[in-house]
Amino acid sequence: MVAFHPLRVREVESLTDDAAAVTFEVPADLAAEFEFVPGQSLTLRRVVDGVEHRRQYSISAPAGAAPRVGVREIPDGMFSRWLVREVRAGDEIEVQAPGGRFCPDPAMLESGRHLCIAAGSGITPMLSVASSVLASGGDVTLLYGNRTSSSVMFAEELADLKNRYGPQLQLVHVLSREPRDVELFSGRLDAERLGRLLTLVAPAATFDHVWLCGPHAMIEDARGVLGDLGVAAERVHFELFYVDAPPPELHRPDAEVSGETVEVTVVLDGLTTTAPLPADQTILDGAAAMRSDLPFACKGGVCGTCRAKVTSGAADMRRNYALEPAEVEAGFVLTCQSFPTGDAVTVDFDA
Repeated sequence: MVAFHPLRVREVESLTDDAAAVTFEVPADLAAEFEFVPGQSLTLRRVVDGVEHRRQYSISAPAGAAPRVGVREIPDGMFSRWLVREVRAGDEIEVQAPGGRFCPDPAMLESGRHLCIAAGSGITPMLSVASSVLASGGDVTLLYGNRTSSSVMFAEELADLKNRYGPQLQLVHVLSREPRDVELFSGRLDAERLGRLLTLVAPAATFDHVWLCGPHAMIEDARGVLGDLGVAAERVHFELFYVDAPPPELHRPDAEVSGETVEVTVVLDGLTTTAPLPADQTILDGAAAMRSDLPFACKGGVCGTCRAKVTSGAADMRRNYALEPAEVEAGFVLTCQSFPTGDAVTVDFDA
């Protein structure tokens, strides 16, 4: 089990009216554990009225710097509002060591031409990726979509990168609710606009790797356009910040489970636990009653923290934005999106 550590907040920097960057101090005895590579994230934990809440935020600092996350407040966001409005330097927050699956091989970032496409708070991991590429001598084109210029997160830092690296960085701001001098840069980063941008401004075929981060609709549009323009899928790397579409209805290929429970066995940290769990709950939610140490962060099928392998029985996975096709073929599921089927199922978090 990956432990949470209380880290002191070094700085809270206001980025926009509704966003902030939170930087953590890492004590010497945890320095090795909190080393990170571009694209990784931190999972934060908070207990409110006896209920544990977790959120995952991408690290927005270059490798080797103090870990920093960028947070945009969302409507009724208990966690994001707290981080943006209430947390101050000197406060302590429980934080897991860096993790996540949007982690490029460092060799990918050492040279070449890289295209980054981000929207809103999707800029946070892009800062880390872009900074590392630029520092290694590579070239970066960043297409960054926002509502208005005042809602651009890390605007000054992006300008500093442009000043420092000059022609190595092509920075294109696209604003959906504020007119730009160039019509192409006014509007949403949808399929039509991305098609023109990736043909006229940043020809997709000229890049070695493409990095995407943002809401579901933008990611799907970008992947579709890139595929149409001949960019191989293995060169496209993406991370969702949230899913702005409802999950698909659950369809079981076989008959519905008879009765109300399924015998579920969980393997984690070498310990095996078995109990009858509700058939209409996800494996993660059901198993939480018998194992309080189960790994999770987003519970939206995005982060991959709750990944486990089905070693016996079967489970229906409702949606998946984190696992590669080869992992699914090998039997891995996201337990936050998977329902137990049949009489019994075993999931192994250690696999």
